[in-house]
Order: sequence, then structure tokens, then C-alpha cells
Amino acid sequence: MYNSMKRISLICSFLFMLLLSVQAQQAKYVFYFIGDGMGVNQVQGTEMYLSELKGEIGIPPLLFTQFPYATMATTFSATNGVTDSAAAGTALATGKKTKNGALGVEKDLTTRANSVATWAKENGYRVGVSSSVSIDHATPAAFYAHQGNRSSYYNIGLDLIEANFDFYAASDFLDPTNEKAKDGKTYESLYDLTQKAGFTLARGYKDYLKKAKKAEKMILFQTEKASEKDRSAIPYAIDRQKGDMTLAEITRAGINFLSKDLSKGFFLMVEGGKIDWAGHSNDAATNFREVVDLDEAIKVAYEFYAQHPDETLIVVTADHETGGISIGNGSYNLNLQALKSQKMSEGEFTRVVNGLRAKYKNQVPWEAIQKALKEHFGFWDSVKLSDKQEARLKAVYDKSFGNQPVNLEKTLYSQDEPISSEAKRILNSIANVGWTSGGHSAGYVPVYAIGANAELFQGRMDNTEIPVKIAEAAGYQH
Repeated sequence: MYNSMKRISLICSFLFMLLLSVQAQQAKYVFYFIGDGMGVNQVQGTEMYLSELKGEIGIPPLLFTQFPYATMATTFSATNGVTDSAAAGTALATGKKTKNGALGVEKDLTTRANSVATWAKENGYRVGVSSSVSIDHATPAAFYAHQGNRSSYYNIGLDLIEANFDFYAASDFLDPTNEKAKDGKTYESLYDLTQKAGFTLARGYKDYLKKAKKAEKMILFQTEKASEKDRSAIPYAIDRQKGDMTLAEITRAGINFLSKDLSKGFFLMVEGGKIDWAGHSNDAATNFREVVDLDEAIKVAYEFYAQHPDETLIVVTADHETGGISIGNGSYNLNLQALKSQKMSEGEFTRVVNGLRAKYKNQVPWEAIQKALKEHFGFWDSVKLSDKQEARLKAVYDKSFGNQPVNLEKTLYSQDEPISSEAKRILNSIANVGWTSGGHSAGYVPVYAIGANAELFQGRMDNTEIPVKIAEAAGYQH
């Protein structure tokens, strides 16, 4: 009898220790970073650019490319070989393929698909969703919204409230009063609705620090002044001015807020959304700096990981590649260092040109354009131009500054002055960077992981496997 009881006691002790071991192995704190539009060449191009800035040829690694587990993922949607951000975001969030343009629903556009963020919440974890673009944009929305049309921004905002996560952060709402509906009706502002739902709204990182302690649920947006200029996104890293909110600050705020009760654990998704935007514009200098900026945000998460290495998982991936970028355009040489001479994005240089138009009442002298190009692109200074390249710029100037309507060059997220677009194209050519389109491609995207159960992220995978593996790593039941 005694031996039987002793055997049972030993078995119970063993099972208890095994349970503790399993729990210890689970990821209690999960970071999910998504570089929108960040294909393999965006990452490697950034590293090679940083190498050339040192006067070297090689690949000095970004922090996240040093993670011990690295692989690739496919990105096709349920209906297209080349996905859009909504379908790709849904795959990365829910593990379900859907139709291009749909968010958080299966391809029938009605069956709800819940995300790994929802699974985390249902399992008692604190949850945050954040981005460098608007909170209702495709990738962040895929983690909480259920809409057949990614452009239903007001309804996506209502879904945000229903999801009731602990922390949201981004530039702003795109359509807070449903002006897009154009039906003559008056809709209650999403700002008022979120406040009624118990959310505290902070405007900028400093405001967040003032309000975070007393807030039960938080929405962090950029300052109202910044949103008056552009509510769709925080500024590109290359255009950043003092006081502009950064992705690193968003990440730090997310960790700070979700750490209010560390015993619960947390899940935080952070999107670097403007890598994609620079890809659509084929703006290599801006694109590479956005990848560096994402790495800076990941460094903030890594600081937390270093304090909790056995309980933290960091996963970094992308929803798709944008632009079909090639690091090399036929020559066996690269000149990526030339890109450092570009001091602002193509879009920001358009604003400079607009300012010149206003100053000179649209009669802008060629010398003024030359001065601006020298200051912001390094032309005729750090970047030498051939006679042919200078002639290209002059031809665009003659056409767009004559007494005729200006045909702005349109990409998905911007409309730019022809002289700005031509300057960018010439600098890309000098750097030996090529682009195949202004849209997405079906190329592989990278996947990197470190921390608790990071070994799950090995071997070629599909994007739908990533959230399922995160749930497995963290022990989320779903």
C-alpha cells in the first residue's frame, strides 16, 4: 500500500514538474513585427547600403537579421498569385487565406476569421496593435476587423472598439466621421465612441507619458498638428523632424502600457507600414531608411527580450514584397552610397517644389530648381551628373514649368511633381538600383525569430503558418 502511494506521489510530482516545464517554455510575451512591403531584397539592400556608408563591400547585419532562426514564406492570396496588404495581413493575423481587399474574413467575405491577437486576448493576455500608418489601414486592421472591403474605414474603426484590445497606436483614423459614406447622414465621431468605450486618447509620445498611468485602455496617435499635415501616416524616417512620433516610440509605449500587469503576459503587433509606401514610389533611399527604422523599433523589443529571454518571443516578417526591387541593374558594381545624398523623400521634395511655385508664382527659374536639387539630392555636388542626366532633368523642368497644366506622377500613396520623380529615378540609376513595378510582387518574404519556441520557425512556410506557430509558441487555445 505504502509503495503504491509512493509511486502515485512520484508520478504526480513528475507530472507537476512536466507541467511547469511546459509552461516555462511557452512565450509569455510575444512581439510580432511586420515590415509591409519588405521583401528579401529590401532587407539585403539596406544592409549593403549601410556597408557602403562605411566604405566597405559586405553585409553588416541589422539586429533582426542576426536572430538565430531565419527562413522564407510564400504570400499568395486565396484569389491572386500576387497578394494585396489586406489579404496578406489577414493571412499573417488569422492563418486564413482570403480574397484580395478583404480583412479578417474568409474568401466568402462573410465568415469571420479571428486573429492571433484575439486568441491572445481570449487566453487572458494583454494585447496591442500598432503601426506607422493609420490604425485602420490593412495590416493593423487585419488583427481586429472583419470587413469585406479594406476601404470601409469607419466600420473598421467600429470593429476596433468591439475588439476592445488594451493598446492601439498609429498615426490616426483615416475617416473618423464616415465622410466617405457620402449619404448625407451624420455619424458619431470615432474619437467620441472610443472615449465612451473607455479608451484614453493620447496625442504624441509626451502626451502618452502623461496619461498612461491612469488609463485602462489606450489609443496613441500623433499630435493633432501632425495629423493636420497628414493623418494617413507618421513621417518617413528620412523626413522626420523634431517632435514627430516614431515607430520606436510607439513600440516603447506599447511595452510600457502592456507591462502594467506583467503577470498576464502580452501580445504586441508592430507594423512598419511605410516600407511599402516607399516601394510603391520606387524611392530606394527612403525605402532603405524605413527598414532601418523598423530595426530601431525591434531594438526596443530586444531590450525587453534581454530582460526576459526565457519568456519572450520576437517574430519579424513581411506581408509581401513591393516594387520588385533589384540590387543591381546590369552592372557588376553597386553605388548604394549615393543614396545618402538624398535628404528627403520624393513626396517631401514635391512639397519643396510646391513652395517654389508659390514663391515665384509658378515662374520658377531653372537656377532655383538646380539649387533645390543640389541641396536635397546632392546633384552637381556629392552626386555627379552626366550631360545626359542633366538634360533629362532640364527637359522635365521645361515641360512642367511651362505655361501648361502639370501632370503629377501618381503612385498608390502619392502624387508627385515630375521633377521630383525624375530626380529619384536618376539617383536610383546612379546607385544601380532597379525596380520592376510600382506594385506588389509574389516574391518570398523573410521570417526571423528569437526567443521562447523560436525553433518553430524553420523550413519554408506559407504566411498562414506564422500566426498558428505563434499561438503554439505561446500556448494560445483557439
